[in-house]
Amino acid sequence: MVIVHHLENSRSQRVLWMLEELALPYEIRRYERNKATMLAPPELRKVHPLGKSPVIEDEGCVVAETGAIVEYLVDKADGRLGPPAHRAAVLRYRYFLHYAEGSVMPPLLVKLVLSRVPLFGKSAQKRIQPMIDTHLDFIEAELASRPWFAGDEMTAADIMMSFPLEAAHSRAGLDNGARPATLAWLARIHARPAYRTALEKGGPYAYA
Repeated sequence: MVIVHHLENSRSQRVLWMLEELALPYEIRRYERNKATMLAPPELRKVHPLGKSPVIEDEGCVVAETGAIVEYLVDKADGRLGPPAHRAAVLRYRYFLHYAEGSVMPPLLVKLVLSRVPLFGKSAQKRIQPMIDTHLDFIEAELASRPWFAGDEMTAADIMMSFPLEAAHSRAGLDNGARPATLAWLARIHARPAYRTALEKGGPYAYA
């Protein structure tokens, strides 16, 4: 059984959702953030030296980083939610699997940090927002041409993209109806039974 070291309001919610989609058995070990710093508790360092979440344990292996965990689970599930059959779709799948954390998430994280900085934080956020808008416009164009990031069916790429787009919907401009294809995609993932079950099991998650 997969053990998920799950931190509230974090990327690890995607791992629970994926496990529900794959119908793989798992156990949740919950961790709460420090209320003052919002950081993960030191207990997570007993699982992985960086003390971050998500981390899973399975068959004697410890796997960290959401993208690596997602690829591990695709392999464990014999390719389900993995890349589609056609080459163009495979390339899109690989791109968005890594784009989620490698490109779109960093400016969203910077905006979050700046929102907590007094005095100059608000003005600095205004310089970051155009970068985020460029990503959101790109994503809107992609989803306007097909229902899911890789193609006609949901894949692990959509699971990876959920966290940054939920964060953007919460605090970074994806909230005014100007990007209908992206908002429709969010509505589709939120309506999935596996997503709702994972949310119930995972506990506090501010971005859903």
